[in-house]
Amino acid sequence: MKKSAKIIISLGAVVIIAVLGLAFWQIKQDKKQTEAPGQYDAFAQCLADKNVTMYGAAWCTYCQNQKKLFGNSFRLIPYVECPENTQLCIDKEINGYPTWILSDGKKLEGEQTLEKLSQETACQI
Repeated sequence: MKKSAKIIISLGAVVIIAVLGLAFWQIKQDKKQTEAPGQYDAFAQCLADKNVTMYGAAWCTYCQNQKKLFGNSFRLIPYVECPENTQLCIDKEINGYPTWILSDGKKLEGEQTLEKLSQETACQI
């Protein structure tokens, strides 16, 4: 094999290793970010403890807004992605996104403020 071919192969291998290393590093950073404590962890945990669940869809801008409201604390909220759980959402009669179902079966449709969720559940913000 020619010397120039060996150099090209070696450089290609170095580039591939560098790209894979960067990708793994980014995944690790993303994981740290999603596991980081959030401002509303106690509130979100209270909602979870009271079996309050949000039903939504990743493409739903209202759902995205609702998730942003909680920040990193949303990781504690019981959440059902309806397009991936169609039958469950049909059974729960989810007619729009987001829909919150409280432990008593009451539904809150549309974006909710933290204050409204607090009033409905007696969870402190």
